[in-house]
Amino acid sequence: MYPLNRHRRLRSKESLRNLVRESTIHPHDFIVPLFLVEGKNVKEEISSMPDYYRYSLDNICKEVKDLWKLGVQAVLLFAKVPENLKDNSGTEALNTDGLMQRGIKEIKNVVPEMTIMTDVALDPYSIYGHDGIVENKVIINDKTNEILSKMALSHAIAGADVIAPSDMMDGRILSIRNTLEKNGFHNTAIMSYSAKYASSFYGPFRDALDSKPGFGDKKTYQMDFCNRFDAVSEAKLDISEGADIIMVKPGISYLDIVRELKNSIDAPIAIYQVSGEYSMLKAASKQGWLDHDQVMMEQLVSMKRAGSSMIASYFAKDAIKLIS
Repeated sequence: MYPLNRHRRLRSKESLRNLVRESTIHPHDFIVPLFLVEGKNVKEEISSMPDYYRYSLDNICKEVKDLWKLGVQAVLLFAKVPENLKDNSGTEALNTDGLMQRGIKEIKNVVPEMTIMTDVALDPYSIYGHDGIVENKVIINDKTNEILSKMALSHAIAGADVIAPSDMMDGRILSIRNTLEKNGFHNTAIMSYSAKYASSFYGPFRDALDSKPGFGDKKTYQMDFCNRFDAVSEAKLDISEGADIIMVKPGISYLDIVRELKNSIDAPIAIYQVSGEYSMLKAASKQGWLDHDQVMMEQLVSMKRAGSSMIASYFAKDAIKLIS
């Protein structure tokens, strides 16, 4: 007796598989992380992130133009701050003529329609490499929020469309939202790293910004990777404080968190395919152990399938060239 229902019928040819496919990747789904560095005509490869680069502002403008032509509509900016400008209070983060602020303006000038998202955290500006002000080796929450709010405002004034706090301080969303509202930036969105886990996948990123913690780790503020429902609580609280988009970070190991949030909140969900995930595939494919393009696309589609609306990924350009 043959079954009346055969699932293989709709898998029998490419055109049928395309018709019934549930999850697809589009260039508009991507947020491209970009690393800014001082200087001119700089395009330096990050040693632990093959084929990924830090750019001076002249070259970042060229890169953004290329991304726009490919269909990318959002970039996420990070600034590599010179050592002599780092301190314990994020002074350089508030510099209206700082690298981040100039980068925002330059990109707005060359591609006005590009959505500019900006990282808000103190670790690139800190002599300690932590996301907040340090006192006696303790990261101080409320004092940090005051600096983060001023930092976010400086980004909004420069032209940022979306503020992306990645620090995981309690109450920073409300503090930033109140600051933006008081200063007339009612339409500046906040993408909160609500579910940012204390992960071991961040190593290459910290190389890119020279932002490794100088002591201890970040487990007193980033989330315990053993916890699931903690993410729902964080996300709901951030939404109530004025967040518009919720970020889950890292990606592949946290797809259950994406699905849990998708079932629990009414807000767009972003996922960050982080540097360690990128570099692992690059290394494995270089050795011939994995097919780079096929594994890359499988990972990206899994993030959409889990429920994310947008993906921050270092693979964006590679993926778009494939799907286009």
